[in-house]
Amino acid sequence: MRRKNSSPLKRWIKGVLILLIAGCTCSCEKEELPVPKHDAGDVITNSISMESDYRFQLFFDLETNTMVKKNLKTDWDLGFETTPSGFHIILNTAKAMFSANTLQANFTAITDTIGLDFTWDEASGHLDSTAIKDWTGTQNVYIIDRGFNELGTHLGFKKIIFQSVNSTDYSVRFANLDGTNDVTYQVAKDEIYNFAFLSLNGNGSIVSIQPPKEDWDIVFTQYINIFYDENPALPYLVTGCITNRNKVEVAQVFDKDFVAMTLNDVGSYSFSSNINTIGYDWKFYDFGTGQFTVFTNQNYIIKSTEGKYYKLHFIDFYDNFGNKGTPTFEFQEL
Repeated sequence: MRRKNSSPLKRWIKGVLILLIAGCTCSCEKEELPVPKHDAGDVITNSISMESDYRFQLFFDLETNTMVKKNLKTDWDLGFETTPSGFHIILNTAKAMFSANTLQANFTAITDTIGLDFTWDEASGHLDSTAIKDWTGTQNVYIIDRGFNELGTHLGFKKIIFQSVNSTDYSVRFANLDGTNDVTYQVAKDEIYNFAFLSLNGNGSIVSIQPPKEDWDIVFTQYINIFYDENPALPYLVTGCITNRNKVEVAQVFDKDFVAMTLNDVGSYSFSSNINTIGYDWKFYDFGTGQFTVFTNQNYIIKSTEGKYYKLHFIDFYDNFGNKGTPTFEFQEL
């Protein structure tokens, strides 16, 4: 059968509809296709002074290019995990602190450190690898070696029982080995922070150390590194940069120039949540000259608490007067 020709009016209406549909489709495609160009940030150079005796811990935020908090490394001893189910307790390894479990529950009977096996927190920051370990369900007495201050003076020992923990706080009892300064403390949890901090000076005190966990990315500090290639394993106090365990991850980039690194490199390297991935060995100490050399070709990509990516490397460890303890670094948002 032969098809009848449509009328001119119908053909005109059909043509207008096709143009309208095509126009709508093109409009949608134009809105969805363009991708805004990503511009990297400026290269920023900054310096942080820990002093030549490394007395300070300095918390730094990459997004705002600011040191957000500063404290003496001797200001605290123990950090208490703040999540409702948290129970882990960390040592202040900036002072070379150690802990020993006496395996005894009689608090007053413990008066010395004879025969105890002291151990350390792992430098990776993993909470299943702390010196105090899982203390819950026991009333064992621990001995805390409080380490050393910036002058190398030993700060003594404390005995302590971690009595309980719940969703809101911890209860701890501690004293000198001779039983003096015997006090019990409630340490409140606050999830704004990674840890709540306790100083064992005198009768003890709750102290403010880390900034809120969303407000910083890296901290310049001393900490214990374990050299497992020694026999026995050798814990050694080093000076470096560790990261916020809240969301921050780091990739080492030792095979590419800092200037050449771009956002495209993010997918080419493995990221780690170990807090010591940057660590201390971006510099080398020459015992012959008594000087540090910085490896400027050791680069790092840091995923920040905000989920942004930054490249960073160190370019110096001395201030303008030649004093050590001033890490100078360049970084740039990718």
